[in-house]
Amino acid sequence: MVPAMHEQALVIALIGILGIGAQWIAWRTGWPAIALMLAAGVIGGPVTGLIDPKLTFGELLEPMVSVAVALILFEGGLSLNFRELRKTDGAVTRLVVLGAPIGWILGALALYYVAGLVWPVAILFAGILVVTGPTVVLPLLRQSNVAARPRAILKWEAIVNDPVGALLGLATYEYLRRSSEGSTLAAVILSLVAAAIIAGLIGWLAARAIGWAFQRGHVPEYLKAPILLVAVIGVFVLSNLIQAETGLVTVTVMGVALANMKFDSLRDIQPFKENVTVLLISGVFVILSASLDLDVLRQFEWRFLAYLLVLLFVVRPATVLLSLAFSPVPWNERLLVAWIAPRGIVAVAISGLFALRLDRLGYGDGAILVTLSFSIVVATILFHGFSIKPVARLLKVTGAQDKGLLLVGATPFSLSLAAQLRQLEVPVMIADNSWQRLAPARHDGIPTYHGEILAEATEERLDLTQFQVLAATSENEAYNALVCNEFAPEVGRDNVYQLGDASDDHDPRALPESLRGRALFDSGLGVEEIMIREDAGWTFRKTRISDQFDFEAAKADLPADADMLLLLRRNGTMRFFTHASRPTPQPGDTILSYVPPASKTRKKPEGEEE
Repeated sequence: MVPAMHEQALVIALIGILGIGAQWIAWRTGWPAIALMLAAGVIGGPVTGLIDPKLTFGELLEPMVSVAVALILFEGGLSLNFRELRKTDGAVTRLVVLGAPIGWILGALALYYVAGLVWPVAILFAGILVVTGPTVVLPLLRQSNVAARPRAILKWEAIVNDPVGALLGLATYEYLRRSSEGSTLAAVILSLVAAAIIAGLIGWLAARAIGWAFQRGHVPEYLKAPILLVAVIGVFVLSNLIQAETGLVTVTVMGVALANMKFDSLRDIQPFKENVTVLLISGVFVILSASLDLDVLRQFEWRFLAYLLVLLFVVRPATVLLSLAFSPVPWNERLLVAWIAPRGIVAVAISGLFALRLDRLGYGDGAILVTLSFSIVVATILFHGFSIKPVARLLKVTGAQDKGLLLVGATPFSLSLAAQLRQLEVPVMIADNSWQRLAPARHDGIPTYHGEILAEATEERLDLTQFQVLAATSENEAYNALVCNEFAPEVGRDNVYQLGDASDDHDPRALPESLRGRALFDSGLGVEEIMIREDAGWTFRKTRISDQFDFEAAKADLPADADMLLLLRRNGTMRFFTHASRPTPQPGDTILSYVPPASKTRKKPEGEEE
């Protein structure tokens, strides 16, 4: 029975609410998003019966999921820059060239001797399990504070190995199917290698064609994102028509090729494609878990549990450690990569597809693949999702624990602010393209970044994940706005600030608020006002809030023309006072205010510090 249109629309809306709601809860709580999305789908599907993807979408379910995975892989490929690959010290190449075969062999042995599958099914399923997948790894990395190199290794491996695992499974199936017709293993492998090369060539040519059209103005701005999405779906379908499952190779190659072409159009559509990917990952995961058949899971046997333990604690660690043996990657980073390997939608989708095909070939164990694949997805998501943060801390492969402030522009104001924050033990760095202007900061021991912050090389030389806030404080207000607009997508629109106030909508010469960062200070002091106050000897004052000396007392004690700049909470979080945001201090928090020089001569009240 086909559900009515309004019922289908309701299910689609519910999938979106559950998926994005799980992502939001993950952001608020710090719990792994993939685990929450999995739980949301299980509640919406087999537990309550509100979502039945097979009933709602029918025969469209499989192509919908396939296209979604293709778009996710393509977007992941767009984030793979060869400059980042060089930082991995060859680890990604080793994990693909050596790791995939090693994982395939070890996985097949475990499936045969521990899980009890027959050899053909064990070999096919082990090939599929080579994948980790961007649908699970990218959300995991987004929420964890993993250091730059292991983060890059895990991301590259997840995206590159996705099509590799699909091809390994396909190679096994094609051999099983053609062997009865007299085909040899060499002939099957040769044909699949040729198909993969053709698929990669299609992806590369599509990327070159897109780049040529975009750079020469043959496509208007408003059509670039839609054309790109349609092109990805088109080449994915085309490659799959030539040879099943090679479309994943095509979209991955297309994404990587576009990522390493130097043209600006991709930067302009970056937020759009990232938003689409978040929606797709959320939807696919809810659909995946809502499709879970509890009756199938009841076929789970003790030997499958033993296999899961072997997969987690033997197969994956051995694969990574053998692949990275004698490499420059430090041991603690190798161990983290050896532990993190969650499986996702690609493994389940391909397993379900081959389970049906194996049944047609007469292999009874094919049906078990559905049970095993769901079990592996659930187990790896729970184990790796909840353990990545503590394991990274234990192995000391985390980024900066206390995220600080990046000040762009070395001026007397920013130097004075940096000195005060250093006294409060807040990590701070000043960036400027002038070596001379950075001299006072270097003299005072303040960390500096010498170079143009807007230059492409900054992506390689400066890790922005160590900063929770960026403040543009140069003497050029338009430049400050440009810096904030450039880094808002990466740092967060709510976390980029600049000098000046954009609240006057009636001034035709004012920069539009959409291009600016948030204004520093409640009063929105501009560059010229700050320069005048610096010449007059204005300085910063620190005030600690306590039960006896509360916020109202702190405000009353400030001079009438003083301005509160920021609030530093006990946990190290910074909140700025702006015309749109006025944080409420709690006992133990510290307020940093900008005060005139005369206020320094009066007697300090309780709570105030030098």
